[in-house]
Formats: sequence, C-alpha cells, structure tokens
Amino acid sequence: MFEWLSDPNAWASLLTLTALEIVLGIDNIIFISIMANRLPEHQRAKARQFGLALALISRLALLASIAWIVKLTDPIFTLFDMGISVRDMILFFGGLFLLYKGTAEIHHTMEGGAEDGGPSRTVATFSGVIMQIMVLDIVFSLDSVITAVGMATQLPVMITAVVIAVAVMLFAAGPTSRFVQNHPTVKMLALSFLILVGVALIADGLHFHIPKGYLYFAIAFSVAVEMLNLAAAKRRRRKEAQAGH
Repeated sequence: MFEWLSDPNAWASLLTLTALEIVLGIDNIIFISIMANRLPEHQRAKARQFGLALALISRLALLASIAWIVKLTDPIFTLFDMGISVRDMILFFGGLFLLYKGTAEIHHTMEGGAEDGGPSRTVATFSGVIMQIMVLDIVFSLDSVITAVGMATQLPVMITAVVIAVAVMLFAAGPTSRFVQNHPTVKMLALSFLILVGVALIADGLHFHIPKGYLYFAIAFSVAVEMLNLAAAKRRRRKEAQAGH
C-alpha cells in the first residue's frame, strides 16, 4: 500500500493533483461559505465542518468506485446526435441548481432578507443548508474525482491528494466565510462566480467544455480589483478620521 512513497513519479503526481484539487475546491468553499452564512452565528462553523466532511466522504466514496466512475462517462442515450452520459446529466442539473442558488442569493442580498427582517425574509434551517451543500458536494466531487482518475493511476495517491485538499479547504473555509460576510461587494463577486461555474457545468454537460482556468482568472482579476477598492476606501476613511481630529 505504501510502495508509492518511494516512487518519485508518484510524488510528482501527488503534488500536481493536490494543487489541482485545491483549485477545484475553491467553488465548493465559496458555496459552503455563502450557504453557512445564512444560518445563525453559532451554527455557521458547524455547517462548514459538516459540509466539508460530506465533501471528503463523497470524494472518497467515489474514488473507491473508480470502475463505476469510468462507466459514468459512457453514453446511455442520444439527444440531437449527442451521446448523453450520467456524468453529463449530473453536471447539467448541478449547473442549473447553481444558477438558481446564485440568482436566489443575489436577490436575497439585494432585496434584503433575514438580516433586515423585511417581507422577503426567508429562514434558513441547518438541515436545509446541509442538504443543499450535500447536493452540490456530489457535483463538485464528481468533477474532482474524474480529474484525480485522469491525473494519477495509484489509488493511495488520489486519496492522499483529496484528503490534503479537503484539509486545506477546512482551514480556509472560516476566513473565507468571514471575509465574504463582512464585504458585501465581495459576496456579490462570489455569487457571480457561482453563476459562472453553473454556466460552465451546464456547458460541460452539453459537451461544450469551458476551461476552468478562464473562470478562475476572471474571478481572481475581479477580486484583485475589489481588493484595491477596499484598500483605497480604508485609506480614505483613515484620512477623513485624521482630518476630523
């Protein structure tokens, strides 16, 4: 089982795959953070931990079923001369779910929800949030595991990479959640990113592949611009405070 530890190629695969798994987990972290922030303060950390635990369990379960995973890419019927597989359907409907959630959250944020106690108020329950996280975990896990199967040939390497990636996600989920919650414009960017990912998943399900690198670059550029805006606003407030004295 541990023979791969003495194989340099296995270590190279592990490092590369871990980096890819962490990048692929960004959208998962953002979704979990946004959904957890709908809950009362004392339940948010627990929801994030539950969500990431489910992500790890689903990834490991899928890795343990590699033969079944490979069959998911086999067409089961044809639509408009296009072979549709189980994977295609999961990605398509997962993308639709992300589009719905991203749009609903933007509406909730713009119109005012539970925080404002307005007429559009919706009460998020812990079980409801966990169920939604579980649904998207399956979609993100499928994408992650198929990447792992394509990148590495040894199951222990895949499992190690996935565990490390989820551990990093667990460490980053708290700060990410607090940062998104404290900066409404960043939250809007994150929701826009989820909509972009939803569109990419739908396109992937229809055999139109959009490289995720393009999506990550777009959101990274937007976040970098927003960081400059936040820094400029902080500097402006500091100057105003000094002028007031």
